[in-house]
Amino acid sequence: MTSTSAFLALARYGWDDAWADEFARYDDEGLLAGRVIRVDRGQCDVVTADGTLRADTAFVTPNDPMRVVCTGDWVAVEPAGNPRYVRTYLPRRTAFVRSTSSKRAEGQILAANVDHAIVAVPLTGDLDLGRIERFLALAWESGAQPVVVLTKADLVPDAVTLSYLVKDVETTAPGVPVLTVSAATGEGIDVLAAVAAGGTSVLLGQSGAGKSTLANALIGEDAMEVQATRDVDGKGRHTTTTRNLLALPGGGVLIDTPGLRGVGLWDAQTGVGQVFAEIEELAGQCRFQDCAHVAEPGCAVLAAVDSGDLSERRLDSYRKLMRENQWIVAKTDARARAELRRDWKRKGAEGKAAMEAKRGRWA
Repeated sequence: MTSTSAFLALARYGWDDAWADEFARYDDEGLLAGRVIRVDRGQCDVVTADGTLRADTAFVTPNDPMRVVCTGDWVAVEPAGNPRYVRTYLPRRTAFVRSTSSKRAEGQILAANVDHAIVAVPLTGDLDLGRIERFLALAWESGAQPVVVLTKADLVPDAVTLSYLVKDVETTAPGVPVLTVSAATGEGIDVLAAVAAGGTSVLLGQSGAGKSTLANALIGEDAMEVQATRDVDGKGRHTTTTRNLLALPGGGVLIDTPGLRGVGLWDAQTGVGQVFAEIEELAGQCRFQDCAHVAEPGCAVLAAVDSGDLSERRLDSYRKLMRENQWIVAKTDARARAELRRDWKRKGAEGKAAMEAKRGRWA
């Protein structure tokens, strides 16, 4: 890995001096550096300076879902053997993590070492603003820069409707670039390609959002299979079934992911705070430091709702995501569970006292 040609071969996939320094001790051991481009049932495809190889992941902790090899990881691979093994992966710079649908409190890493989290949202059907906020919370928490891409712009009937839809999303995604694209006409693809050229991007969204079509447009060929949406309800079918890392002709790499039905939060309090930055700022102006923004006197958040400066929908979404995140953290952290129980008891006592006070006034 010390040769210039080897460095340049991997630079296309995001290799840089910092990764080279991190890998130096494994280089001394005679291991190969490579990036995971696909994971499937205990094995992964790894692109190295010598080409793409298949490797077994058994040496990487298999019983910890947060430490398994993931698409986007930089790994150290045995140079020979049948099978070859991934010995370890390099410390991740970023990781996009969601909670699993399992009843057990587990996180699932969808992509590693990502610079941009591209959230694809179709402009067909009703916009689910709450789902966008959920994706953005995880994106901010991952350490990547989120980008919202509104797909299928060519199917919006008129420019006025399109402008209203874009405005709604921009309000939902403060501080996040919102791009309008159409893979069918090519509109906005050049702008998105320029963003993707700046490192590693992961493409996220529900089935039918047009992710695979978008990936093909960025790659310039039909690398990903595409299916039409269902006529009966306009919903998409699952086309991509694995997470695949693809080098883009204009620079950068793209990780395409399967459509996500469930997007559970995973210890994403900071991310939620960034999505709802205006509510967090208002909360700092409340009379009470522990204000829950429900019925407390002197609540700046409720005052903003009353004045029309903050929508009730947005506050409800904020409350929902904060409750969900508090719950998932409590399931994995004993101290957080204890704090949650104390909070429940305090609120229960306050509610009981309020009811007794009302009864006293009615008596």
